[in-house]
Amino acid sequence: MQWLTIYKKEMLEYWRNFSWVWVPVVFILLAIMDPLTTYYMPIILDKVGGLPDGAVIELPQMAATDVLMMSLSEFSSIGVIIIVAITMGIIAGERKSGVVELVLVKPVRYANYISSKWAAKLTLILVSYTIALLTSWYYVSILFEEIALLAFVQTLSFYALWLILVVTITIFYNTLLKTPGLVGALSVGTIIGMTAINAIFSHKLTWFPNNLSSYIRQLLHTGEIPTALWGTSFVTISLIVALLFLSFYTFQKKELA
Repeated sequence: MQWLTIYKKEMLEYWRNFSWVWVPVVFILLAIMDPLTTYYMPIILDKVGGLPDGAVIELPQMAATDVLMMSLSEFSSIGVIIIVAITMGIIAGERKSGVVELVLVKPVRYANYISSKWAAKLTLILVSYTIALLTSWYYVSILFEEIALLAFVQTLSFYALWLILVVTITIFYNTLLKTPGLVGALSVGTIIGMTAINAIFSHKLTWFPNNLSSYIRQLLHTGEIPTALWGTSFVTISLIVALLFLSFYTFQKKELA
């Protein structure tokens, strides 16, 4: 009951602050930006002008799978920053303002408080992400070539693990710190650090979470799920669970200190 009450409260707050409007809209814009610009680039360049008379612009035709991956790359960069920005104050802000003390005096279990906020934020982000990627898939199928529904669903599901990990990392720092800005900086810094580690040791860390995108690309090209993608997904899920339980522990320690 405690868990559901807090979850519903968060959902109501997202309606009140219009998060259910602007987050899906921003995600949709991110998802369709590359497919549309890639398809219409020759027309755009032609309209801009500045080319000799009779010049013809011919750009190489991109595969639909590569265009869909371009949409995912936007989530890996700008999308990550947006997710961190809307998550960095979810607990830290309430700790700083003293709201947490008022909530926990009920009493409310620490795990219920953290997990309900985590689940609520994931609901907002994953629903927005699903709508956005569906929109991208629609435009890619119309403008380029059709991508099989099964391959799309697999792509949607596997990449969602990366977004869940980003949210969980940010939640973890929320339980350590009371300054949202610092939470955001450390979350982004951690993700950048993971990217750097993967770039240096990619030949050894084949199941590192940052490899999800590259294995998803293989999935789209071959139509089969690479064995390494299952392993990477397992490691990512394990890391999510570990960070979530560590968040319960650190939050309880901080609040009881």
